[in-house]
Amino acid sequence: MGEFSNVIKNMKNKKINRIVFLLICVLITFVGCKSTEDILIKNLNSSNSENIIRSIDFVNNKEFSDKDLKKKLDFKVGDRFDTILMESGQFVISEAYRKKGYAEIEISIDKDELIEGKVVYIINEGPRFKIKTIKFVGNKIIKTSDLKTAIKTSTRKILFWPNYYTEEKIEADLERLRNVYYERGFLNYDIQALGRSNITFLIDEGPQYKIADINIANNSYFSDETLLEGLELKKGGVFYPLKAQIHARKILRKYREIGFVKANVETDYNFIDSDPNSIILDFSLEEGRQFRIGKIDITGNEQTQDKVVRQVLNEYDFAPGQLYNANMAPAQGGGELEQRVRAATLAEDVTITPVLPDEEGNEERLDAVVNLDEGLTGMWNPGVAFGSDNGFYGQLIWSQRNFDITDWPESFGEFITMQSFKGAGQQLYIELRPGVEVSTYLVEFTEPFFQGKPTSLNVSGQSWERWFISHDEKKKKAAFSLTNRYKNHWRTSLGFRAENVNVGGIDYDAPLEIWEYKGNNLLLGSRIGIGKDVTNDPYIPTSGYDVSLGYEQVTGDSDFGILEGSGTWYNTLYEDFRERKVVLATKILAGTTFSNAPFFEKYYAGGIGNYGLRGFEYRGVSTRGLQTNVLNPEYKDPIGSEWIFLANTELTVPLINDNVSMLFFLDSGAIDSGPYRASIGGGIQVMVPQFFGPVPIRFTLAAPLNKDDNDETQAFSFFMGKMF
Repeated sequence: MGEFSNVIKNMKNKKINRIVFLLICVLITFVGCKSTEDILIKNLNSSNSENIIRSIDFVNNKEFSDKDLKKKLDFKVGDRFDTILMESGQFVISEAYRKKGYAEIEISIDKDELIEGKVVYIINEGPRFKIKTIKFVGNKIIKTSDLKTAIKTSTRKILFWPNYYTEEKIEADLERLRNVYYERGFLNYDIQALGRSNITFLIDEGPQYKIADINIANNSYFSDETLLEGLELKKGGVFYPLKAQIHARKILRKYREIGFVKANVETDYNFIDSDPNSIILDFSLEEGRQFRIGKIDITGNEQTQDKVVRQVLNEYDFAPGQLYNANMAPAQGGGELEQRVRAATLAEDVTITPVLPDEEGNEERLDAVVNLDEGLTGMWNPGVAFGSDNGFYGQLIWSQRNFDITDWPESFGEFITMQSFKGAGQQLYIELRPGVEVSTYLVEFTEPFFQGKPTSLNVSGQSWERWFISHDEKKKKAAFSLTNRYKNHWRTSLGFRAENVNVGGIDYDAPLEIWEYKGNNLLLGSRIGIGKDVTNDPYIPTSGYDVSLGYEQVTGDSDFGILEGSGTWYNTLYEDFRERKVVLATKILAGTTFSNAPFFEKYYAGGIGNYGLRGFEYRGVSTRGLQTNVLNPEYKDPIGSEWIFLANTELTVPLINDNVSMLFFLDSGAIDSGPYRASIGGGIQVMVPQFFGPVPIRFTLAAPLNKDDNDETQAFSFFMGKMF
């Protein structure tokens, strides 16, 4: 009551209205001294502009310093009293402690100090619970090892660092365990977590349900047999809800790709009274109406020309009169066609929205509005980088991915600020990359729709220099190519190159295969190729394949040929409720040279590039040449191989959405000398958003399983660039 008397005295000194004072006294009588004291303090805080926070202190805190705790608060010394913020501060500090493993944290505010303008948090940290054991009790059908794999909580965080109990961790693990049981056909499970240091997951599995029957309702366009084709669930088999949902999406794709824009598929199951451990699986359809595309309006494109967008749409048959492919351009957005347009225009966002036509009598048509949220399409990119194949290098890159070669700048300022040379969907890329081991200077121009057709025109000029152990190579190349894309996903290409290769800085003991090409070497090459790409995504493929075959005939100072083919296959092995996919990728590459090609045109395996064998150094797998000018020559320096064969496989397991994934791989291959090489390893992949789509950064560790004595190995590799 002492504090309350002081408050009353202060109120009198401040000449508060007597009527208000009498009302407060009445409130004291009916409510009680303690609660009224709080009310008075709050009233003081809200009415007295001079009542500011004079200090913020913490008592009994050990885990966090005063400085760290003050940073977590939304107020500071000098602010006016706000009891809501003070109470929220209790919650914020408590959450910080709970995340550190203090499950019994208690925090109070010293109200005596509030009268003096001081905020004092009294902290009772309580014990910090170190996780000692994790047990599973009650599981009979699902193995304990499977359940341990599903959860993230463990007794150790990293190596010898202990792991501490938090409610958030355990609740997240409970959700993971529930998903495991639900995905495997357990519909009446019950899972609880007991304990803090010694955690026990108490499990009542319930029955694993079987499928008594499978029904499809409300379908008229497709037959039951067509819609159930490929369903992995069978009558009498175990009911897996996830497989049912995945198949429902497959059914939906069948409808949407042929114009059923508003189609919908729902899955449900019904219990059977006579058989309590069985269900009836139902696929219920809403087909809606089949639509064709009316007109297409392009909006939001202040800089990008309409034709750039329409060329992309036409290439994928999204044009007036065609069936409205809502699989590529779903009404809710986020479709592949929007990604394709975004990549072509480098817009920050692209949406394709179906709308009803203005004219009456067009019930079977939908107009489409393609809206672009234009962003920065040009980019200056200075910096320093490192790659395990190329070492350290500086870089200065200027790129314009929505280039227009006819839009010349009216001033130098327009060029620097990138206000010119854009709008036609062309691409110009200029790269200056001086390095310690390799230097590259490149100018490249691409017209993806040459003469308005799905034909890519590519013109480039490049200067390349690399310092090898036995010699130096300097290359200057001009190249030209045309690639025709067809609606059945096939492509054909025709290309030419003129290149000068200068071989210098040759070591005194370099083999004859290198010495004989000392100086300048002119190469004139003509190449034809064919390929097919049916992958489902241009940036992160999870299904489909991409195959190619090409032959180049080279003349000039040397006459030889190069035949090469490759194929990459992607298969989704598992997909969870969040549509995160475990993907198996397999790549096969084979190539050979004809008529004694020079060493700089032959094959070298190793590293992480197109001829990568992780676990081996860049060009570390090669035929070796015999030393010269020494008494006891050895086969030492790589001189390239006449042919190569590579067979690599990789498993990608998502950890956080699709942005962070674990990698597990097995690389193998052979050249024209030595044994069959193989390596095994793993790593981390991080997807970094870019204007034109996500780009992977990869960190990998690998160890050779089989190698030649002359091979050069390398455990760690890093790169940023294309997918496997």
